[in-house]
Amino acid sequence: MFKRPTGYDEGLSNKIKTQFVYNSWSDVNCPYKLKSLLKVNKLKRSTYYDELKRIKNYKDKYANVKKQIKTIFKQSKMTYGHRRMKFLLDKLGFNYCFETVRKLMKSIGLQPKMFNTRCRKKYKSYHGKVGKTYPNILRQNFNAIEPYKVLHTDITQIKLLNNKNGYISAVVDEATKEIISLQVSDSPNQELIYRTLKDVKARIPKKAYPVMHSDQGWHYQLPYYNNELNKLKIIQSMSRKGNCLDNSPIESFFSLFKREWLNNFEIKNIDMLTKLTEQYLYFFNNERISLKTKGMTPIEYRNHSMKLNI
Repeated sequence: MFKRPTGYDEGLSNKIKTQFVYNSWSDVNCPYKLKSLLKVNKLKRSTYYDELKRIKNYKDKYANVKKQIKTIFKQSKMTYGHRRMKFLLDKLGFNYCFETVRKLMKSIGLQPKMFNTRCRKKYKSYHGKVGKTYPNILRQNFNAIEPYKVLHTDITQIKLLNNKNGYISAVVDEATKEIISLQVSDSPNQELIYRTLKDVKARIPKKAYPVMHSDQGWHYQLPYYNNELNKLKIIQSMSRKGNCLDNSPIESFFSLFKREWLNNFEIKNIDMLTKLTEQYLYFFNNERISLKTKGMTPIEYRNHSMKLNI
């Protein structure tokens, strides 16, 4: 006598029952007749053939959008979740709700892997008062809307597989989220800061006179740094001692940089870290959209903002 497998649910849909019966009956070693299989599964013959016809003629109505989702996800370096995915799908004419996009991404196994903790060791640059400190001009009012008005800078540390550390110095525009500078070194020294400031000098327009906000790290207290900012007519601002929230825009950027990009790699040495950083710099500024900047890349949003302020 034919017995249904362990765990078989009486409440299964006719479609699933049909698939089970068809697979069983199609097996060359199946000793049972179709009539017996239908009876034990409580499935009418007419229902069976009707469902079988539907299964054989099935066409995935989401086939085209799934293909587009795969393309966008690959172009985003596997960083886009369903919200940014929906934004781009809307621009391409695929108008689905957030929940549908989320389910489609899940069905084809596309989920951004951004929560690895391997690179979360924090670099502490505070060595006490070794130079001049400056007042906190911003006071956590992160509401800049014009490019080159407020910049944020900091240094982060990355552990490498060769048991050494890499250091990344960054400057980010608060309004546009654009990376103004992203420099890599095997030491958090004066040269790293000079290279960072060289980028700033080359990138910001004349007569911009922005605020440059940092923590109270020793690099930012020394006379050479203060003098360089004065030459560029940049106003210096500092966080309160031990308060990372005062510089949260750059902290958020570093967190994103690590979760979206660096944590996906086993970084062997400083050369590999430099190459990965250069790749992310281009991707972030030129390709990565953000819903906080109206679905534009940082450079697109900067150009858009500057046109409005002309």
